Amino acid sequence: MIMRTSVRLFAAAALASGLLAGCATTGDEDCTKAAEQAITDAKTAVAEVKALNNEWRDTGSLLESAEKALNDGNCDEALKLANQSLEQARTAKEQAIAENEKFMNENAAMESSESSSRSAGAMAGGADTYTVERGDNLWDISGKSSIYGDSFQWPLIYKANRDQIKDADLIYPNQVLDIDRNASSDEIDAAIEHAKTRGAWSVGDVEQSDLDYLNK
Repeated sequence: MIMRTSVRLFAAAALASGLLAGCATTGDEDCTKAAEQAITDAKTAVAEVKALNNEWRDTGSLLESAEKALNDGNCDEALKLANQSLEQARTAKEQAIAENEKFMNENAAMESSESSSRSAGAMAGGADTYTVERGDNLWDISGKSSIYGDSFQWPLIYKANRDQIKDADLIYPNQVLDIDRNASSDEIDAAIEHAKTRGAWSVGDVEQSDLDYLNK
């Protein structure tokens, strides 16, 4: 009787041990699958944020550590590190998108402002001539609200007065300059482009780029 009871207890213990072992194995497999999936998701997110040139310093190293931990059989650590890498990559992506939208909005606002300045400068009622005062230059004259309200349009004045302005960097008091009020949008764009790409101001030396602009 005692022997049968012992056998039964041993069998029950063995069965319980087998079940427990089976549960542990199943748990390890689930953990491994979760870690592998997290690493895959993190790799995708990191690739996306790299394409946006906004990868955080530690994101890649976290992902590498996650892969190493998984290879070493440390599933829980691998899952934790992979999720950290994934979270960083997602946050960095959101940050990059927000910064890009901000840049686009600011650029659009700047272009709108420049367009308004051009329109204001071209409106009828502005001065048709300007008498040069001591200390004046074409940049400052063009920027006056009564002229173009945009300093980058100074080449228009230079071109309209090419007969009396030999060097765009050198004008004289009491010169009476004509102000072009009929410039087309293409002419205004060309003037602004020249102003933005021209070389440094240098009194006494006629810029070749100025001569090229006049000949267009």
